[in-house]
Amino acid sequence: MLRVLVTRPEPGASRTARRLEDAGYEPLLLPLTATIALPVDAGLIGGDAVVVAVTSANALRHASKETIAALADLPCHAVGARTAEAARKTGFASVVDGPGDAGSLADGLAAAFPGKGIDYLCGRVRFPLFEQRLEASGVRVQAVETYDTVTVGYQDEAILARLSGRPVDAVLLYSATAAAAMRALIGKPALSGIFERTRFFALSARIAAAFGDAAGKAIHSAARPDEEALLALLRTPG
Repeated sequence: MLRVLVTRPEPGASRTARRLEDAGYEPLLLPLTATIALPVDAGLIGGDAVVVAVTSANALRHASKETIAALADLPCHAVGARTAEAARKTGFASVVDGPGDAGSLADGLAAAFPGKGIDYLCGRVRFPLFEQRLEASGVRVQAVETYDTVTVGYQDEAILARLSGRPVDAVLLYSATAAAAMRALIGKPALSGIFERTRFFALSARIAAAFGDAAGKAIHSAARPDEEALLALLRTPG
């Protein structure tokens, strides 16, 4: 049974673990990042915006009730089905399921709302492509940062205990922050045996770039930035 290390934070880590178990893998949980809520002045948002955009369910999960209340009357355009579901549960009455990736969502919003204002629920750490594409098309974007992503540190002994001191067959990387943290871990002498024959899989090429060719370890990128495509990589020959 392949031992697969999941590096994403909760609650997603446990959800991924269940999927791996159902597929016949042995999941190992080692979240390398955590998300924390940020304070938002709800009085400063929702001015001239005609729509809300969201590219991460975390932005909704960490948003305060006051922030959601200030925006809930606006249509919410979510990056994909899971984020759209989170938006509906949070309180948005009008939610549009997006195409599944931030770049395509930005292109669609730019075409639909030229010259308009958009409130973007997001994290402090984020890829700038979404905002850049919108602003290049004349759309005014106000970023509403509801959460931050921080690195979780572990002692070598704690990692060895979590992994039962046995080698890991595969590692799943969901963010550039986690990829950079994993790159540092595999360079530690105490952990070298654990990751000697490990295969590394990233949710996107951008995340793979943050890992790089660490210690000669090749990394594979999902064909699409979603978990279905990421898990499909586990079935590819080594």
